[in-house]
Amino acid sequence: MSTSAPDQPVTRRNTRQRQLVLDAVRSRCDHPTAEDIYLQVRETDERVSRGTVYRNLNLLTEAGVITTVKTPGTTRFDWRCDGHAHVVCRACGAVADIALPHDQALDARAAEESSYAQVCHSLIFEGTCPACQRAAQS
Repeated sequence: MSTSAPDQPVTRRNTRQRQLVLDAVRSRCDHPTAEDIYLQVRETDERVSRGTVYRNLNLLTEAGVITTVKTPGTTRFDWRCDGHAHVVCRACGAVADIALPHDQALDARAAEESSYAQVCHSLIFEGTCPACQRAAQS
């Protein structure tokens, strides 16, 4: 199982701004929001607009270079495209990877039961992260 996004070419020309956005996503393991990526890219190039970051995140997602993690209230981005699971902290919203194998048989069964085509799933658990557990004990 691969743990990094393949270096797939984006169907459009790879601009400097797009590369900055991709580099920002790949540099993080905290599943950043679009705003997090925007702020990080602005540290490198203050001329990059919020709209440019959002457009490039969408293009990179559509191209399969990065993926999204939908959490309550926001969408986060992940450079790992290998079908792994996530856990979200109920207290602070932190997102972490969980090393559970992706079950393609579950997709096939859901397709069979629902008569839907091209069925896929994402698995997101909820819990309380270690930092919030420590804070609650203090």
